[in-house]
Amino acid sequence: MRRGICLLEEVEFHPMNSRRPLEYLRWLTEYKKEDETLEPGRHVLTKGRSIRSRDIDLVGAFYAVGITGHPQFKVVTLWDCHGGWDGGWRQMLEIYTGVKENLFLSSVDDLRFTAYSRPLGAAPGGPALADATGAEFFVLESARVRPGAALDYLAAVREERVPLLADHGHRPVGLYEVLLCDTEVVTVWATDLDSHLALQRSYDAALGLDDEIDADERLLAWRKRAREFLDGTWRETLLSPYPGSRLAPA
Repeated sequence: MRRGICLLEEVEFHPMNSRRPLEYLRWLTEYKKEDETLEPGRHVLTKGRSIRSRDIDLVGAFYAVGITGHPQFKVVTLWDCHGGWDGGWRQMLEIYTGVKENLFLSSVDDLRFTAYSRPLGAAPGGPALADATGAEFFVLESARVRPGAALDYLAAVREERVPLLADHGHRPVGLYEVLLCDTEVVTVWATDLDSHLALQRSYDAALGLDDEIDADERLLAWRKRAREFLDGTWRETLLSPYPGSRLAPA
């Protein structure tokens, strides 16, 4: 089986105008909903809306919760490239051949301030994005690892952290190495508000900072274990799925 190929995009909006991320989320989910009527394998570059294809699947469109540690405001999107390298990924690259004029004409020009995209490759044994289902919240982990250690870190996540977080109401959506580099990983987890809060308190209790809830010492052990692979920043951001994307709660 070929590995899954995905795309993660983080979009920021400045100056601080809370309507802009809403306008973008609404625009994005509505036009991708229309793409579901296209035949598999058919794609076209259109003026104002970039590439149209059902094989470039908007699985998740999220509003990033600003108080969890990033510049406000931010939208995060997760795309599944059906068919992998030779499918949706190839279609995305084909729009750049010839540098066509309509590549530069967008109906959301001046709405976004910055956009940062990262291609992702699914790690062996990780969940398939096609099987992902909705949840109240999602946790996006982005970490820098030692050069070449991405798949080793993700194997440890699969074997050790997945069962640990399952006990705290978190299920994995995707375990990915960031492609075209060898120092980044991304993991995505589905959860709910109560589970998120209980996990934070259990970690505090393991540190001796909360005596009103049971501690889970495995959380501290995992942090120590992760440092065997990490070589820089590690961060988690809480994401709220926007209605209209597949990962929004039913």
